[in-house]
Amino acid sequence: MKLVIAADHGGVELKDLLVKRLGEAGHEVEDLGTHGSDSVDYPDFAFKAARKVSRGEVPLGILVCGTGIGMSIAANKVRKIRCAHVCTVEQAKLAAEHNHANMLALGGRTTDEETAWEAVQVWLQTPKGGDRHKRRVDKIDAGPSDSE
Repeated sequence: MKLVIAADHGGVELKDLLVKRLGEAGHEVEDLGTHGSDSVDYPDFAFKAARKVSRGEVPLGILVCGTGIGMSIAANKVRKIRCAHVCTVEQAKLAAEHNHANMLALGGRTTDEETAWEAVQVWLQTPKGGDRHKRRVDKIDAGPSDSE
């Protein structure tokens, strides 16, 4: 599968590990950086990756910052993005199954490498849920009406 991945300085180490493991697992990974420990602004990297997913250039993306929270907030500002911030394997499974998450956000300082790797694998392998979940995801994608 083709994926995009990006991180800020707080997530670069975990991102690099995931890029390596994803490549070894046969995935094609486009790494948008950052590539060092110098301080950078996470929204820049989240937006860059989220736009690629939103435009359909890649089906899925992974974001890593110190906690995963900032990246997920920024990515979810981009239309058609459903970025789930996850800390556990179960959350990754449910994000795929129930929320049809097309992006995953992880914390480089808060999630250990093995949990992050397992969460990514489960997220990639979990099929999207049935019509019950699709109806709800369609509402998320449509957003609120202006009259509400």
